[in-house]
Amino acid sequence: MELDDTICYCFHVSQRKICNYIRINKLRRASQVSDCGGAGSGCGWCIPFIEKLFDESERRGEVQAISADEYARARGSYIRAGKGKPPAGATPPPAES
Repeated sequence: MELDDTICYCFHVSQRKICNYIRINKLRRASQVSDCGGAGSGCGWCIPFIEKLFDESERRGEVQAISADEYARARGSYIRAGKGKPPAGATPPPAES
């Protein structure tokens, strides 16, 4: 994924914004990222990715395991499986293919 790709579709928060928020605010726990525009407090899909970004920020590694399209499709499957409910105003998941 690229830095400007969306991580939290519920609240439209990019990877760049999350990474900068972690770095600038010197967060101690991944759960504190929710103060960054609500990231991770909607349907729950992005929580594992936020935790991974947090862990990688401490190790100065890279997090680019999947493409933005794959990420969006996987979130759609997660929501359709009933594992999370996006709030009003969230980016809707892509249609099933």
